Amino acid sequence: MRILSFVHNGVRHAGVLAADGVVPVTEINARHGAKYANDVLALIEAGVKELPTADVMRLPLGEITPVLPYDKPGKIWCIGLNYLSHAEDINAVQPEEPGSFMKPSSCMFSPGGEIVLPPAEVSDDVDAEGELGVVMGKTCRFVPAEHVAEVIYGYTVTLDLTALDVLRKNTRYLTRSKSIDTFFSFGPVIVTADEVGDVDSLEVITEHNGGICSRDFVHHMRTRPLELVRFHSDFMTLHPGDLISTGCPKGARIKAGDRVGGRIEGVGHITARVTQGSRRPVY
Repeated sequence: MRILSFVHNGVRHAGVLAADGVVPVTEINARHGAKYANDVLALIEAGVKELPTADVMRLPLGEITPVLPYDKPGKIWCIGLNYLSHAEDINAVQPEEPGSFMKPSSCMFSPGGEIVLPPAEVSDDVDAEGELGVVMGKTCRFVPAEHVAEVIYGYTVTLDLTALDVLRKNTRYLTRSKSIDTFFSFGPVIVTADEVGDVDSLEVITEHNGGICSRDFVHHMRTRPLELVRFHSDFMTLHPGDLISTGCPKGARIKAGDRVGGRIEGVGHITARVTQGSRRPVY
């Protein structure tokens, strides 16, 4: 199943992406007398991985606006330097263990929306990275390797941004360099794990101004997705809706006026346009 959140006639809904449009959960409920939650995160928390969409009214894609699947993931874990090519691009050494860090939900923007670059005095060297995102489906801790697949709900595409000049000053500034407003997005579609098949065979692509900036396969990651889940569950309880963004082969240096995106065949496609922000106090 491919689920997403979208806005139609000014109202936010959850729905299922089909070949001929989007099937709103509200229409599924009306057609079948069901009570499925009209909320993507609630569907994940309930473990719903299939909805009855046959003979249910569709909305054409041109009539809806996809938005973030949900606005506030409990955790956003990102993995740095998981591809050797990315480490080489920024003259860094791959860590032996996952180079993981967390991002706040305040840095998120809606897929298809705007990346607003900070004023130059904050950062003037930013890259954007298309990545594979793992969406957790169960509350879990200390998950044995052979049971990891049971706790994953599905997969999505993420955009992770970095203020590279901030990071160059000191590696301890990693969280700051990653947490600027509009420096993360995911979706718009989440694909349940049963539809993805062999995750290691997926190809992760970062697009930049209509071309391909970088591409590489998941099986080339230093630490692959299932092991990332097992590893992080040793350190903390993971919950439904938590995200692990698994890393990028190479980021695209971006400037105002650019378009950037991430694409993974079999999972989805995320895009954004790049604009320039200004120092405007907000109180």
